[in-house]
Amino acid sequence: MAVTPVVLCLNRSGEDLAHRVATLLGAQVHGRESRVERADAFFPNALDHARMLFAAGTPIVGVCAAGILIRAVAPLLADKTTEPPVVSVADDGSVVVPLLGGHRGANRLASRIAEEIGATAAVTTAGDVSLGVALDEPPLGYRLANPEDAKEAMAALLSGAGVTITGENIFDIEDTGGAVELIVTEAPVHTGPTRLAYHPQRFALGVGCARGADPDELWQNVAAQLDAAKIAPGAIACVTSLDLKADEPAMNTLAARLNVPFRVFTAAELEAETARLANPSDVVFAEVGCHGVSEGAALAAAGPDAELVVEKVKTANTTCAVARAPKPITEMRGRSRGKLSIVSIGPGQHTWRTPEASHLLQDAEELVGYGLYIDLIGPLAAGKTRSDFPLGGEEDRCRYALEQAGKGKNVALVCSGDAGIYAMGALVYELLDRSADQKGVSDAARRVQVVSTPGVSALQGAAARAGAPLGHDFCAISLSDLLTHREDIVKRLHAAAEGDFVIAFYNPVSKKRRTLLAEARDILLKHRPADTPVMLASNLGRPTEHIRYRRLDELQVDEVDMLTVVLVGSSNSRLAQLGEGPRMFTPRGYARRIDGDLS
Repeated sequence: MAVTPVVLCLNRSGEDLAHRVATLLGAQVHGRESRVERADAFFPNALDHARMLFAAGTPIVGVCAAGILIRAVAPLLADKTTEPPVVSVADDGSVVVPLLGGHRGANRLASRIAEEIGATAAVTTAGDVSLGVALDEPPLGYRLANPEDAKEAMAALLSGAGVTITGENIFDIEDTGGAVELIVTEAPVHTGPTRLAYHPQRFALGVGCARGADPDELWQNVAAQLDAAKIAPGAIACVTSLDLKADEPAMNTLAARLNVPFRVFTAAELEAETARLANPSDVVFAEVGCHGVSEGAALAAAGPDAELVVEKVKTANTTCAVARAPKPITEMRGRSRGKLSIVSIGPGQHTWRTPEASHLLQDAEELVGYGLYIDLIGPLAAGKTRSDFPLGGEEDRCRYALEQAGKGKNVALVCSGDAGIYAMGALVYELLDRSADQKGVSDAARRVQVVSTPGVSALQGAAARAGAPLGHDFCAISLSDLLTHREDIVKRLHAAAEGDFVIAFYNPVSKKRRTLLAEARDILLKHRPADTPVMLASNLGRPTEHIRYRRLDELQVDEVDMLTVVLVGSSNSRLAQLGEGPRMFTPRGYARRIDGDLS
């Protein structure tokens, strides 16, 4: 279980127990507002909060009735191989029930909690009940080579086939000489429905390559050396190299292919391994500051008691070496490449936030953003380092986030709406694209992994509340002249008006800028009817959300603020009066097609 659980507490009666469990697990307590006195974070609605945590991939331990957790996560159930553990603990501490994720840590979690609090662990998974083991969940530091066969092997054991242990007995079960073989080996072996192979991850794979090397060349070099040394790919614990290579596609592709972490070391850290190198090189030292990359990285990652088992092997553009640790490697040395997630949270309410966004927020070590946006993610921010920036500090905000990621951290840049629409996404990539003399970012920051997640934009949120105003061609125009010349904005207004687009106006006004919206209205009135519907949407997705409609000729600047999106219909947009109120839509033209006017 890679992610620390969150302990949910719903009532004061379970408060002491929740904190006891949280202390055991090194976890936070999230408590129900007004019902719990002590908690690391508070939430107003238990079902919504549990659902949000589950969508983010967070293991949940609820000190509450099992039914509450079941109702919360039921709508999200899809794939048991990826869903996080969910465990229910009775308020009185009598029983602990793993509800979901038995083979992804829930059974172990329940047993651990039960042992601590003197409860009964109500484990119902067949293998755990009958044999006390889950064959598809080996101990930390071991990898099952053929997980697809685990279910059939377990079925055979439950049918009385018996088990044969070859090598280390990692499950501590009796060897009966039966038909199901559990083999623990560093070497590749044939597997099948009655032969499960477990590889102890004792090996660190050090690699080097020329900039832009072909990933296939590096893979072929590695595969050949592992095959010659009789080392199973599953016995590799990590891929590692010099930090200057953190963004090297071939190395990242290799780590992804082996499904292991990619760790990097500084030149000084690798130079400290010089005495243990089999092939130190003055040429390499002159180039990067250490006498060996692949051998040094392998030894540094495997630890002080490791030994080289594959010395450096070179191809035209790559090198690789392998070091073996005396025990499985469970704690990774070095640092990660660093990751910046540009997270779009939509208007703020978690029901409009994608599960991917929640997952990236949960994984992040540090949250960076405008303070209000970080506040909007609620308990997902609890316990994390947060760096708040004011409005107007956008470039400082993005630069800081990149540089923090450049230190090897997992950083989330929190953005409202969609970060790629009038927001931080473009600025991040602009900073990465700038040269040093253009006030770009450090080389370390340039090497981080950058990912973006989509969000519900103000444009989409307003359109959904209105009905379907974007049913035909539309555009978005920012009326802020802070970063765009006023004459360019006016030119775009004329073009959009003549093109008869539905228009979403972002940044319609500010405290000092009050004239462009009125100018836009007057330009549009030259090209579309006075009664063209206009929607004003303020504080979308928040408790203070306010929606109203106006005619284009009645649009007044004073009823618009910085938190308002203005949607102006095209000449074809309509306002339908329905039972639940007016709904704005723009016909696509289906009626004409049905009448035979369109081919």
